Amino acid sequence: MLPEPDPDNLPKDPVIPVPPAPPHKVTMLSAGGLAMLLAALSMLGPFSVDAYLPAFPRIQETLQATPIEVQQTLTAYMLSFAIMSLWHGALSDAFGRRNVVLVGLVVFAVGTLGCAAAHSVHYLWVFRIIQGVSAGAGVVVGRAIIRDLYADAAAARLLSMVTMIFSIAPAIAPVLGGWIVTLLDWRAIFLALLVFSLGLWYVCWQHLPETMPVEKRQPFNPRFLGQSYWTIFGSVPFQMKSGVVAFNFGGMFLFIAGAPVLLPVHLHLGPSDFAWLFVPAVSGIFLGALAANRMAGKMPFTRQIGIGYAFMLAAVSGSVAYHAVLPPALPWTVLPMFFYNFGSSIINPSATLLALDLFPKIRGTVASCQSFVTTLMGALVAGVIAPALTHSVLAMALGQAGFALASLACWLVSRHYRRRQARA
Repeated sequence: MLPEPDPDNLPKDPVIPVPPAPPHKVTMLSAGGLAMLLAALSMLGPFSVDAYLPAFPRIQETLQATPIEVQQTLTAYMLSFAIMSLWHGALSDAFGRRNVVLVGLVVFAVGTLGCAAAHSVHYLWVFRIIQGVSAGAGVVVGRAIIRDLYADAAAARLLSMVTMIFSIAPAIAPVLGGWIVTLLDWRAIFLALLVFSLGLWYVCWQHLPETMPVEKRQPFNPRFLGQSYWTIFGSVPFQMKSGVVAFNFGGMFLFIAGAPVLLPVHLHLGPSDFAWLFVPAVSGIFLGALAANRMAGKMPFTRQIGIGYAFMLAAVSGSVAYHAVLPPALPWTVLPMFFYNFGSSIINPSATLLALDLFPKIRGTVASCQSFVTTLMGALVAGVIAPALTHSVLAMALGQAGFALASLACWLVSRHYRRRQARA
């Protein structure tokens, strides 16, 4: 086990300063307005994943691709999202939060236009990668912006508010995607994403504040970044706290990535029926985030996280017990997703803030590392775990139970490590 690094002992290498661009006058937002804007930025991810899931058969037919090749468009997106997540926060620490978000939205728009125009599945892979390297800028930098402006309970409340608003996206994305692919064509899904990203760029240009002043920016050079990443990933508390969020996400994303098989094959539903899975799943996220918002400042983080795990473990226990005895059926197959996501959304804001506060001088880089771990988990689930388990709903329920137990283990190890450090 690596010794706990000192977060304040990072090299300060000299770098050639980059002249700041002339300031643009920004209309300041209230806390609620900022939450809505950051949530909209976070929605690019679920819109890019969930909206085109109902279109898989049409994409396969139009591009003359195999089901695995179409599935790998999702894997390509998730892998590129994960890898680039390591850089969004570091770039925002060096060049400013606002600049990274604006550039990311432009790159995302280019990739989205390419997806709409792709004439082969291989071109679709390329443009999905371009989407992936840019879509994470909003969610990664958004966390750092929240922690730049607010502390403790106020930060937890704002982060849970962002989660509540953001949770609308996974609910409506597959439904809208199903309607669009039924009425128009799968390419229209990406054209709608293009319009959304361009509108979001304009709103950010007008209203997104810069929360990283020039005098506080960190050097952007290989040695400093290498030492920062080594310090963060070498920290056992960071490993455990980021593991909590990543495993929670893995359990939820297992059913999302498996939806193209779960819904039509096991539950015999059509492209316009994806709401059966996504509405209870997203309702759990929304109400769990609302509960976390109400709990913030009224009880310790440890108690709040314990309540979340109670809901998650009850959900996976019920799901495994049902599918071990009875065949998949509505609503019983999808109902546990509500309680799993409810508990997960109570846990995640607290675990996220605890991880960010481990290294307050490089929060953007920490947010990048945390997002990398979570998204890498998503790529692993989409490319390996979901295809291996979707042959059976019981196998999927057992997989989700495994993710919940792994998350709980990370939290317990984190607490044990903290107590041991306190005694030392």
